[in-house]
Parts: sequence; C-alpha cells; structure tokens
Amino acid sequence: MSLLDRLATLKAPRDVGPQRPAVPTGDPVFSTKALRKFVASVVRREPPVLLDLGPVVGTNVSFFGEQLGCKIFVEDLFADLDRHVRSDSLDAFPEFLQKRFTKRPGEFHGVLCWDLFDHLDRRSAQVLAGELMRLLAPDGVLLAFFSTAPTRDARYTKFIIVDDSNIQHRSYPAARTRQANMPNRDILRLFPGLRVSDSFLLQSNLREILFRKPA
Repeated sequence: MSLLDRLATLKAPRDVGPQRPAVPTGDPVFSTKALRKFVASVVRREPPVLLDLGPVVGTNVSFFGEQLGCKIFVEDLFADLDRHVRSDSLDAFPEFLQKRFTKRPGEFHGVLCWDLFDHLDRRSAQVLAGELMRLLAPDGVLLAFFSTAPTRDARYTKFIIVDDSNIQHRSYPAARTRQANMPNRDILRLFPGLRVSDSFLLQSNLREILFRKPA
C-alpha cells in the first residue's frame, strides 16, 4: 500500500460496525490529543516499528496493526519495576535499564512510554530517557504522559486505546507509588536529544508530550 493510500485510510471512515472496539467496561474514558499525531507521524515510515513500554493490551496491538501495519515490540517495564521493588533491589534498577534493551540504535520509529516516568526516581528516569533516545530512529517520535495531580497513588494505569481520540484508563495494583510530579523544565532536560513536537494539558490531569528526534 502506498503512503498516500495509508494516509487516506487514517482519515476515511471505516465500515467495521460499532465505531469503538469492545473494551473492558466500568473504567473511565478520557480524550487524547497526542495519539492521533503520534499515529500520523509514524505512518510515514515504511514499515514502521514501535516500542511499547507498558503491559500487553490486545486492543492496542490490534489498533496499531490496523492503522499502521507495523511491527510492535511490547516491553513491560512496569512489571520490571515491580519486580525490583518486591526484591528490595530498586537501587539496581538504573543499571538494569542500561542493559534492558538489546535492539540496535535507531531501531524504532515510535515509542510509547505511557506514564512510566511518573513512577521512576530521577536516576532511573535519566537512564531510561538516554536509552530511548538511542533506540529512536531519526525523525522518530516518543509519546509520554506526565501526571499534573499531586498524588502518591500505589496503582499503575493500563491505557486502553478506544480510538485515536479516546483512551480508557484502567488502574491495577502497583508495588511502586507514583513519585513527585516533574516540573516541565525537568521533563525537557530528560530528553536533550529530542525536541517537543506537541504538548497538551488534559482534563484527566495528564500532560501529553510528543517528542521528535531530529532527522
């Protein structure tokens, strides 16, 4: 399929019955402004390769497969973080992150961080950001969420894509509490090799930031 055909597919209505795929009920659904821009950026690559740092979510894999025809690698760093907390080895987590990814530099055209950085200490966040900048291809994009609400909640959030404008938030138990909110200047300092493509402050108390690696 040509690039023009794939871009047209994103904009054209899809005759697939209900407009939204079936997702677990009972959890709140919030709007997203950055996801559509993330998809539009990645679709230009042929073929795109994505890295997802959250747990496996079947509807998300299906969404990106249908929209992008991409290859997606899911690496659940939330589970890795929990394992280090429960084994009382959190001090070793930055070193673990330095060795966690075996893919070559520039392997991924898009990276989904979700709100992982909200649960990391400063050193772990710096190491992870450095690894992701290394893995991101030139002109690649990285999408991350950062909480703006003062909370030390001991829960993670599973982000379930409903469509390119809505995401369902499903909480599940966490061994690691959410850490103090990072000021914007500290968020930007994490990614000196990237530039902010878009930033949105949402009613869900999340700031969505789309970073781009210079070509």
